[in-house]
Amino acid sequence: MTKHSNEVWNLWLERAKPLIPVLVIQDIAEAIPIAQALVEGGVRILEVTLRTSAGLDAIRIIKQTVGDAIVGAGTVTSTAQFEAAVAQGAEFIVSPGVSDELIQAAIKWGGPYLPGVSTASEVMQAREAGFRYQKLFPAEVVGGVALLKALQGPFADVRFCPTGGIDQHNSQEYLALSNVFAVGGSWLTPKELVSAKNWQALTSLAISG
Repeated sequence: MTKHSNEVWNLWLERAKPLIPVLVIQDIAEAIPIAQALVEGGVRILEVTLRTSAGLDAIRIIKQTVGDAIVGAGTVTSTAQFEAAVAQGAEFIVSPGVSDELIQAAIKWGGPYLPGVSTASEVMQAREAGFRYQKLFPAEVVGGVALLKALQGPFADVRFCPTGGIDQHNSQEYLALSNVFAVGGSWLTPKELVSAKNWQALTSLAISG
C-alpha cells in the first residue's frame, strides 16, 4: 500500500507545480476563493492545516467545489485527526512528525501520506515503513539545504518536501536539490491579501511561484 502512496505522488507531480501551500483557513467562506485563486495560478496540491476549527470543513468544500484541486490535510498529529480528514475527503495526509500510530493509520488507509521528519533516525523509520516521500520540518530550523545535502548520500531513494521557513526568497534553492520534490509553506497566501480578499494577487503569487 505504501508503494501506491509513492506512485501517487509521482503522478501528481507530473501535472502540478512543485509547490504545496499550507492553507490556514480561519473563515470557511474564504476556503473556495483561496483554492480557486491558487489553482488558477497553476498550484493544485493544497494542504489545509488542521490548526483551525475550519480546517476539516474547508477540506470538504474545496474537494466538492474546486474540481482541479488536489486537497489534503496538514498538521495531522493523531489517528483521530487522520480518520476525520479522510472522512471529509482528504486526498493526502501530512504530519509534522512521525509516529508508529500514524504510520499504521497511513498503511491501513493506503493513500498518499507525508510523514514529518527532522533527523536521520526519523527518515529511517519512515523509509522502513515504505514511505519514500517525506516532509522535512521545520526545514530552516533543523538545517535546511545543508541537511538535505547531507541526507542525500545515505538516503538516495528518499525525496523530501521541506516546510518551515520556506518562502519566495529561498524556495528555488531548495527545489534545485535532486532529493527535493516540492516545497511547502504559507507565503502563497499572505494574511494581508486574504484579509483584503485580493484573490487575483494570490493567483499572481501562484503563477510566479
